[in-house]
Amino acid sequence: MSTLNRPRNIGRNISRIRELRGMKQGALADAIGTSQQTISSIETSETVDFDKLVEIAKALGVTVEAIENFTEESVFNFFNNFYDNSSSQGNSFNQGMNATFNPLDKVIELYERLVQAEKEKVEYLEKLLNKEK
Repeated sequence: MSTLNRPRNIGRNISRIRELRGMKQGALADAIGTSQQTISSIETSETVDFDKLVEIAKALGVTVEAIENFTEESVFNFFNNFYDNSSSQGNSFNQGMNATFNPLDKVIELYERLVQAEKEKVEYLEKLLNKEK
């Protein structure tokens, strides 16, 4: 049987997207105001009512088109492209952010302020000693 002629199974797509999002059926059910059994039934259906599909897409944080056109291959392509592009932009902590200052300059500035504070302490203590004499 050719996979090109096989109709898309919307329920299976919903199930896979939900799993990839790390969401349980019960959590999706709560998000759209239905029961876990209803979600289970939807995920085994080849078609889903459009209004219900809109609610599910919103709860999953995707578009209706993403659910309708979902394929395992597209997920792998997305993640491969995401990691390929993000690696050139930094790690997960500073992704997409570029420092507008030189961190070494900040370390030097902090060191100079600490040295100045120590000099002021020494001067103060010397004054106290001179007063006692």
